[in-house]
Amino acid sequence: MEDIQQLRENGGESSGPAVLGLHIGGSKTHAVRWDGTPAEGGGVEITEASANLSSVGHQGADAVLRRIAASVGSGIEAVCAGAAGADTPASRAVLSALLTEHFPGARVEVVHDTRIVLAAAGLDAGVVLVAGTGSVAWGRNADGVEARSGGYGYLLGDEGGGYSVVRDAVREALREYYAGLEPGTLVRSLMAATANVDALQLMDSFYAKPEPDHWATLAPLVLELAAEGDPAAVRIQAEAAHHLASLARQVLGELGLELPLVMAGSLLVNHSQLAGSVARKVSLEDPSSIRILSQTPVHGAVELARQLIKD
Repeated sequence: MEDIQQLRENGGESSGPAVLGLHIGGSKTHAVRWDGTPAEGGGVEITEASANLSSVGHQGADAVLRRIAASVGSGIEAVCAGAAGADTPASRAVLSALLTEHFPGARVEVVHDTRIVLAAAGLDAGVVLVAGTGSVAWGRNADGVEARSGGYGYLLGDEGGGYSVVRDAVREALREYYAGLEPGTLVRSLMAATANVDALQLMDSFYAKPEPDHWATLAPLVLELAAEGDPAAVRIQAEAAHHLASLARQVLGELGLELPLVMAGSLLVNHSQLAGSVARKVSLEDPSSIRILSQTPVHGAVELARQLIKD
């Protein structure tokens, strides 16, 4: 699949009708309008607040999509939205209805966000492991058989995702406190970042503002300290890697170990030590079949939107 930037650099006249790709994550929405014309006027790329129905509700999602529609302009002929948490026909139908309202006349498809990761990697078959605010693995083999593990949301799962990593750091603060220990580097850093004076106040803050995307933003702090060798952060990172590798291994086991594995999401893309640990734990016979997604997932949504009007 061609990268959107490469398409822009090719120049020339419009190579097709305007399409819109959306990546709706737990904390933000990435949108790209593409019609194949040069960079001077052919592409619109914006980042908005999350339009995730489970996170912001129907009204919140409607408001975000309304702003996106105003920003990208008219004439959209196809829309593909890859959405975290788009697990059931009912949830996809609600989002599809919203998109149809804001982009009248366009062909609309809503898929789970792992599907657009596979497309962004230029693959029709493979396994995707995503670790951002939450975590999930999904795959499809050459026969079209699909499998999935994880992605149940912060109340039921998402182990190894950003929220889970920070929750483990809060637990470490409480463990040290009740053991009568002086706060370690990780705990001191976490309290400084959240303006809390001790572990008990940190716990109160955690319950007072439970939104996963709020706490997941602190996951890089934990992983950066792990890279520096802080013992508590290293333990938390190792636990995250174990959970993420387990998700990937389950899907690979169901679909075929010869499939490529694509790792995506901010935690794996931006933190090479965590990604490397996951790759070693997955232990595929061919390590070269494990790759980090090299472009943002929304590019996959654009490709899938283009496919909607190719027929």
